[in-house]
Amino acid sequence: MINPVHRVPAAIVAVSFLIAGCGGGTAETLGPGAGGSQARQGVAKPAPAPTASPEAAPRRLPGIGPKTWAAVPSRTRQAVVVTGLGKNSPRSTVVLYERTEAGWEAGPSRPAHNALKGWTDHHRAGDLRSPIGVFGLTDAGGLLPDPGTRLPYDRSGAFTSPGTGFDGESLAGAFDYVVAVNYNRRPGTTPLDWTRPLGPSRGGGIWLHVDHGGPTHGCVGLREGALKELMRDLDPDRHPVVVMGDAASLAR
Repeated sequence: MINPVHRVPAAIVAVSFLIAGCGGGTAETLGPGAGGSQARQGVAKPAPAPTASPEAAPRRLPGIGPKTWAAVPSRTRQAVVVTGLGKNSPRSTVVLYERTEAGWEAGPSRPAHNALKGWTDHHRAGDLRSPIGVFGLTDAGGLLPDPGTRLPYDRSGAFTSPGTGFDGESLAGAFDYVVAVNYNRRPGTTPLDWTRPLGPSRGGGIWLHVDHGGPTHGCVGLREGALKELMRDLDPDRHPVVVMGDAASLAR
């Protein structure tokens, strides 16, 4: 049941689902040592210049350009990268990156669905596009019991998804587990919180949730097992973010 501080009027919850419930530097390689093959008599031969060892992992998230990279907080040590297959495509891949002393190390790549019409830099309610950008991941919830995430978890019967998707698929179970994407929401609250700092016209209720087998209104859908694994991996002490958008936009 919802914690009292998180309780949301049922009418607002219903509206939320209808409107938008799914609505570093680079390493340098030094050249070979200077000097000829023979040293002059009485002159020490210069020692070969050191060669930089190859990086075990990239210093910057792969596929992420300078504009996108600038939005990733310096304290972030976990990044969920959602890469859309095209600006207007509803399909994407999801990879969790962990920042180590060597650089960013990638986890497995998982298939996902995003919004029906693809991606946008200026998401608005009902545009059927997922927002492009870098957003915090601080809160989770769902219809079913906590799967073991370290994020605050709000279990509630309000996480229901009646009806069918764009391809006629059932939406039942889509909100069994969700992670709120901090787009136009108040961090530190249940995903059901309807506070919209940018105003209701800019949409909201963008979540990582269970894939129902088709495009979403704005969320990102992952297969249940993959989502539960991701939720268990996310660590608030590592300040996780989601970096999401089509590949061309993320490369800017």
